[in-house]
Amino acid sequence: QVHADASNFAADITKEEAYQQVLDQAEGLFYEQRNWVSFNLSNTASLLWHCYKSLPTPSNAVNWAGFYTLDPSSSPTATRKQQKQQQLILGPFQGKVACQTILFGRGVCGTAAATKQTQLVSDVEKFPGHIACDGDTKSEIVVPIIVDDKVVAIIDIDCTQEHGFDEVDKKYLQQLADFIAKSCDWP
Repeated sequence: QVHADASNFAADITKEEAYQQVLDQAEGLFYEQRNWVSFNLSNTASLLWHCYKSLPTPSNAVNWAGFYTLDPSSSPTATRKQQKQQQLILGPFQGKVACQTILFGRGVCGTAAATKQTQLVSDVEKFPGHIACDGDTKSEIVVPIIVDDKVVAIIDIDCTQEHGFDEVDKKYLQQLADFIAKSCDWP
């Protein structure tokens, strides 16, 4: 049964241990829950938020943790009348209000979606076409969630410090994206 203690992290935990706890807790929370938005992405956004807030700088300077999902009306499977340029729409998150739509290929999130590759950006001001949803954001990591070679969502984490993310973040967030991809029934 789901319990709020799932989002409690020890004060002296390492980043690797915190990410492993996120993965372990997500596995428990997702048990017999295939709904991607109501249960799985919502709870995962909370787990990530509390994970980062339990860690030392720069991780505790995360100011946004959440998801964007593929807009079904922009999907290649939409009818010709419905179809428009592929875009992401805001999903469950923790943090300040956010951009509601992002076109594939625009900004860090849109680039991750278009290329199907993780974007690890140490200084967002140097990223071509960066979209400043929150002017306080200085670094960002975006990981695509891919099902059957199609991007169905992205994990987006922002930090108020430059160089807020590293290869450890990339490794564990990619593992989380793979787990989410196989654990949800996507539209």
